Amino acid sequence: MPQAGKRRRNAATYAKWGRALQLSGRARASRVPACAGTTPEINRAMPATPADLFAVLDKLGIAHPTVTHAPLFTVEESQALRGKIPGAHTKNLFLKDKKGALFLITALEDAVIELKSLHRRLGATGRLSFGSAELMRETLGIVPGAVTPLAAMNDRERRVTVVLDAGLMAHEPINCHPLMNTMTTSIARADLVKFLEATGHPPQIVAVALSGQDLPRT
Repeated sequence: MPQAGKRRRNAATYAKWGRALQLSGRARASRVPACAGTTPEINRAMPATPADLFAVLDKLGIAHPTVTHAPLFTVEESQALRGKIPGAHTKNLFLKDKKGALFLITALEDAVIELKSLHRRLGATGRLSFGSAELMRETLGIVPGAVTPLAAMNDRERRVTVVLDAGLMAHEPINCHPLMNTMTTSIARADLVKFLEATGHPPQIVAVALSGQDLPRT
């Protein structure tokens, strides 16, 4: 039928155009230069994978022994399932202030952090509240349960201020997820600072956890 023949010709034409556009797109991509003075792994269009992270750490000369385990979503699960991993284990809070400034707080897993007054220690505007999972994915490229200071490599716009608790920095090494909650990576505290600086996120080191004398009486 003439109509069927016309449809076959149109389909063949569209397929040809599709192949041409695909090849053209590849050619354009191959001509895009890498940003001078930056590492390609950090300047990615898509969120980094653990393999990308490890490649950056290798380039920086940072050791990153990593243990694989069942998925961990809470501090309690982490304590029960991670096994015997030496060093400080962490918890992370993704927060925003009244003006939308973003903070990623990393502290010891059992640290007591009072949000009511934390904004004063960080110089934030108004009280802090938790950022949404959507905002976390948008800025850090990770999901709840996998929050980690190592996700700073995904924040290409440098919207997030990374804060390391001073109490945490008294320990060695520091353990955190390498972008996924099925692994735990151990990193020297000086190397964590080195990595964050390399991503454009020099951390604030602040005493964010309440000390014994500041803890509420029970």
